[in-house]
Amino acid sequence: MSNNQPLRVLSGIQPSGKLTLGNYIGALKNFVEMQGEYDCFFMIPDLHAVTVPQEPADLREQTEMVAALYVAAGIDPKRASIFVQSHVHQHAELGWLMTTLSYMGELERMTQFKDKSEGKEAVGAGLFVYPPLMAADILLYQAHLVPVGEDQKQHLELTRDLAGRFNFRFGETFKIPEPYTPKVGARVMSLDDASKKMSKSNPNAGSYIALLDEPDVIRKKISRAKTDLGREVVYDPQNKPEISNLMGIYAQCSGLSIEEVQARYEGQGYGAFKKELAERVVETLEPIQRKYAEIRASGEIHDILRSGADKAKAVAEETLRQAKEAMGFLLPRR
Repeated sequence: MSNNQPLRVLSGIQPSGKLTLGNYIGALKNFVEMQGEYDCFFMIPDLHAVTVPQEPADLREQTEMVAALYVAAGIDPKRASIFVQSHVHQHAELGWLMTTLSYMGELERMTQFKDKSEGKEAVGAGLFVYPPLMAADILLYQAHLVPVGEDQKQHLELTRDLAGRFNFRFGETFKIPEPYTPKVGARVMSLDDASKKMSKSNPNAGSYIALLDEPDVIRKKISRAKTDLGREVVYDPQNKPEISNLMGIYAQCSGLSIEEVQARYEGQGYGAFKKELAERVVETLEPIQRKYAEIRASGEIHDILRSGADKAKAVAEETLRQAKEAMGFLLPRR
């Protein structure tokens, strides 16, 4: 890329379960912000999803759902490339090459592998080796920046290590990506336990707000959300983590600062606060849900994904060719 071109960003959200309010605040809002400033590639990493068992019909539906929610949330396919990981076969091929450069010890140290394999009699090999595939996702696009949450920092460090290892052995080929700290967003925690991240994989549906939850479902979930002892709406993550989490959601959905939220509910109890919080969330998600329904009904998402994959392949194929040539593969004559 020339010096006057924008920095490139690569990110994505797995199609394994329903996207939540946490995905919107922590990731999608940032994707929308970034598309005006960076050269963005936003994928739906379905190859990562199958590291744990998936029902085929569910995987197809969830992949299309995530893609449509990207657009409904405000990602413009004319400004950013939206594509499905498996539609760009170069991901799998470079993923294998990165696996050959990875060491057993560094993969065994991955905390996500430890967490997801804990207590299981048998663990699929895909779960063990998927960090090199994640590295390939990033390196394939020569991404300068990667938005990462706390739980993905270790994987980005591995990506940086693998890129450096490749460059040292075979010559400068890959850019070393940097973590991206979002300008907007926050880490949204579970509604039933503020010590855990809001997650679509949580078996308790009351612990998260799905982006496609109906208004009355949202109101019910927030009314039942766990709160701390007392009744004061005060932001104190250390001593009042539950209400502080809800206040963070309120701030993100209203555009108010935490201080303004606290001042607004001074002297009021949790009941009034939670009732109004539910309405702020409903108002935030209503236009996304409306746009989502329009996109799914029109079928346009398939054209968007085809176009996005074409743009992604153009970049990915050139990077893969350079990597294979550097490693000594005999390439077909053009």
